[in-house]
Amino acid sequence: MTRPNRVPDQVVAPYLEVIIGAVWWVIGTLALPSGIGTVLMAAGLGVTGVLWTTARRRFGAGVRLDPERRTRLLRLVLGALGLIVLAVVGLGATSWAELRAPVACAIVAAVLFPLASLLQERSYVAVGGLLLVLGASGALLALDAAGSAGPQGLVGMGAAAALWGAGALRFGLLEDVRDRVRR
Repeated sequence: MTRPNRVPDQVVAPYLEVIIGAVWWVIGTLALPSGIGTVLMAAGLGVTGVLWTTARRRFGAGVRLDPERRTRLLRLVLGALGLIVLAVVGLGATSWAELRAPVACAIVAAVLFPLASLLQERSYVAVGGLLLVLGASGALLALDAAGSAGPQGLVGMGAAAALWGAGALRFGLLEDVRDRVRR
């Protein structure tokens, strides 16, 4: 059974998946050679623009969170950013620098679980689980191969695709495509 599109007053933080997905896409494409990396980065930024515009048209700024939930959201986001910075700097100072992207992906995944209950969005649980699998796969790839380009590209672009897919589902874009195909 499909759930109907949400009305603007029911969507909280409509740009979250779009922004985080864009950051992961840039991280993933930076691992690629300059020619194809630049083309893919531009394509990803185009996807970001389409999703951002769609979210803005359908939901505006979304629901304003009450002060308590907004404080929890800020604590989660700032805590995740702090952990990511510590992990990136700490791993960069060791011989395990290739684990930076997979560990950062796992941190983002871990934050999506409490965000699911905070924002009342079940899809964050599924996306968080998928990002944990991507982080673990990237870590295995990084530990098995020399260099960080492969794991960074896999984790970055995979995480972006998962987040954008969740955003498209939440915005009702996939239902719109399905309805157009049926006509």
